[in-house]
Formats: sequence, C-alpha cells, structure tokens
Amino acid sequence: MKINKKLIGIIAAIVIIGIWAASSYNSMISVQEEASTALANVQSTYQRRADLIPNLVETVKGYAAHEKQTLEDVVAARSKATQVTLDPTNMTPEKLKEFQQAQGELGSALGRLIAIQENYPDLKANENFRDLQVQLEGTENRINEARNKYNAAVQQYNVVIRSFPKNIFAGMFGFSQMSKFEAEAGAEKAPQVKF
Repeated sequence: MKINKKLIGIIAAIVIIGIWAASSYNSMISVQEEASTALANVQSTYQRRADLIPNLVETVKGYAAHEKQTLEDVVAARSKATQVTLDPTNMTPEKLKEFQQAQGELGSALGRLIAIQENYPDLKANENFRDLQVQLEGTENRINEARNKYNAAVQQYNVVIRSFPKNIFAGMFGFSQMSKFEAEAGAEKAPQVKF
C-alpha cells in the first residue's frame, strides 16, 4: 500500500495548524484569566475600603454629632459604590466609567469625613480614629496598586488578542478588548475640601 506524500503533507499541516490554534486559544484564555483575576483583586480592595467605612463613621459620630450631613453623605456614597459591580465577561467602557464614578464619589465623601478631624482635636487624638485612618490610607494605596496591576494585565491581554494572527482566533472565539481604569475627569486638579 503506497501512501500519497501530498496527503501526508496535508495531514501534517492540518495537525500543526490545529496544535498552533489550540496553543493560541489557551494563551488567550490564560491572559484573560490574569486580567479577570486582577479585576477581582481591584474589587476586593474596594470592598476592604467599604468595610472600613462603617467603623470610621461610627467613630466620628461619637465626636461630631452635628456633622450629620457629612456622615450621611459617606454612608450614601458607600451604598452606591457597593451596588455598582464589574463583570469581567461583560466589561464595557460605560460600566467601568460608572464604577469609577461611584468610587470617586465615595473617595470625595471620605475626604470630607477625614477633614472633620481638624475641627475636633479630641477626635484627632482618638486611637480608634487614627487606626482607622491609617488603615483607610493603606487601603487607598492598595486600590491604586491593584488598579495598576489590572491595567498591566489588561494591556497584556489586549496585545495578545489584537496581534496577528491570534486576532483571527480571538474574533472567532469571542475574545474582545477589555477596558482599563483611567483617571477621572478633573483628576489633574487638587481636590478642595469644603464644609
């Protein structure tokens, strides 16, 4: 039985293309999962901040009962920020912007809350308040770090799915670009805290 050399060449080419396609698909899944995990880490860090806020508000309440509006603003902003969630499988620029806006409003309300300490020397000296403030500042740093790691993972993912010839498979298998966290409009200006 004589095997046709052309048929063997075609079969070998199909096998090589199949192995390459599987490898390409798996690499796209890998970088997508890295980006999804980075997003989950960002959300986890924001959740840590949201979890600290009730303790901070209660501590300030004891010292600044007449700062009721500021405290209510923080609670309302926290509630809004925890309601907006991101889904890595359906991440649109609009959804990311909505998430960032809710988190920005919470950050602004927290800034006003922290500024209250200037009016209350006893609050400034309160150990619970200081500890919570330090934890909150550390959390803000973690949020920034987590967002930077997420942006790096998204960049890697977007490069992989947009590079030729993987972009062909990315389109066939439904891989689409992910959005990065960006600075909010006006972020280049220093915030002003007013009462």
